[in-house]
Formats: sequence, C-alpha cells, structure tokens
Amino acid sequence: MNFEGTYVAMVTPFDKNREIDEEGFRSNINYLIDQGVTGLVGAGTTGESATVSHEDHRRIIDILVDEVDGRVETIAGTGSNATSEALDLTKYAADVNCDAALVITPYYNKPQQHGMINHYRILAESADIPIIAYNVPSRTGINMDVETIVELAKIDNIDAVKEASGSVDKVSDIYRALTHEGLEDDFNILSGEDSLTLPIMAVGGTGVISASANVDAKRMVLMVDSILNDDYGRALELHYEMLELIRALFIESNPVPVKTAMNIMGLPSGPLRDPLAPMKEENVEILKKALKDSNLI
Repeated sequence: MNFEGTYVAMVTPFDKNREIDEEGFRSNINYLIDQGVTGLVGAGTTGESATVSHEDHRRIIDILVDEVDGRVETIAGTGSNATSEALDLTKYAADVNCDAALVITPYYNKPQQHGMINHYRILAESADIPIIAYNVPSRTGINMDVETIVELAKIDNIDAVKEASGSVDKVSDIYRALTHEGLEDDFNILSGEDSLTLPIMAVGGTGVISASANVDAKRMVLMVDSILNDDYGRALELHYEMLELIRALFIESNPVPVKTAMNIMGLPSGPLRDPLAPMKEENVEILKKALKDSNLI
C-alpha cells in the first residue's frame, strides 16, 4: 500500500466520566474529512491508547471504520510491548477492514534490533493488513537502526515507517539505504514530527501522521500537498505559519495540549485519562495566543 499525504493521529474524545464520546468522535471524523485529509488514525498514542482498555481500543477502531465508510484511509493503532497483544489488535484491525495498522516499537522492554525485526515479521506474516512501523524513541526508549528499517521494508505487508526520531539526517540515511536496495518505491517514510514534516519530505518522505492536524488540518494538508506538487515556496510559507502553533501543541506531553486546544476551539475532546493531567495555566496562555495568532479562535 502506498502512503502519501496527510494522516491525522486522532485524539479520543471522552465524556465527563472519561468514557469514549462516540458522538464526538464521529463528529471529529467528519470535520477532518471535510478538511481534505488523506487518512485517519484511531487508537494511536495520540488517542491515549496507553490508558484505554482492549475493549475500548476495539470500539475506537469500530467507530472509525464505520463512520469513515471508505471516504478516506483508515489506520488503527495496534502496537504493544507484547507481540501477542499487538498481534491480537492487528488481526482485529484486519478483520474489521481497516486499511492499515500503525504499530509502535515495543516500549519498556527494549528488544534488540533483531528482536524488533522478529516482532514485526510475526505481525506481517500473521495478519493480512498493511503495516506502518512507528519509531519514536523519546516515548519507547529504543531507536530502530537504519539497517533495521531496511530489513522491515523487505518484508511483505510492512509498507512504511512513521519516523519520529527527530533526525532529518536519519531520514536521509533511510531513504538512501532504501534506494540502494531498490525499495524506495515500495516503502514510504512518513514524518512523525510535525515541525519537521517539510524537511523530512524534502529528503524522501511522502507525508505525515500528524497530531497537530487535529487542530489545524487545513494548513497541514495544504503544506503537504504543496510539497507533493513541488511547490516548495508555498510549503515554506505554510511551514512558518504553523510553526509556533505546533511548538505550543507540544509544550507539554502529547496529547495534553492538543486536547486542550480542541476544547478551547469547541471541538469534541473532553478530559484526559490519568496519569495525564491538565496543562499548567501559564502554558494554556501560550497555547491560546498561538491559536489566536493562527486565527483558530
């Protein structure tokens, strides 16, 4: 499967009892589709996957597939630090006809590089669904080597990586290594760092899986589309238009600022699940200013 464009790592809206706000989630799905996004990710880390039960996790995926109804691509977050759990969730995503699965590297137990390859190979061989590997060392404590990512690219059903190591040099090395193996057309690199999307795409990336697009999808879509159309002048303008807002949206742990911004904007979001806590008031003021400067409130 080819992954190209703007994918939104959706928040999971909760009601006052911190249960899934199904009506709100469906509303956000339609809002983002109207903004022109390529696809939507449900039950990913921005969707607070670490604090939802497996029952809730499956329900989020169900709602996503049902409400989207084929209008854009659907991607289910199905990662876990236990291969068996990740496999159960990935198989479920395949069974309910999700278009793809986003699978974070196993966290905390820190498997070796060959252990990660084996983890993803088991998923790819056992679940009939395209897989996007997700490399985010700041969250997991492990960083996939370039050589590991190239080995994953050789496995059927593993079609992309969401790269959030924060290094454009690493993306350059990944793309160069893929070209040496003749894999650059069969394996996509997606930005997992919103503020680095433009440079990542400039060196071989094909799109972004974005948390900030929950708040400002329109500009992210316009920037990514401009890059894909080789209009780097317009893309640069949009990059700088979004930069301070993106920084404000990551001033505290994701998705705390994103959900706060959505609540300020009147979009369904609701509270966080513990141990995530409300933002510090001084950071809320920084966020409000960024939203005002971006003409979002």
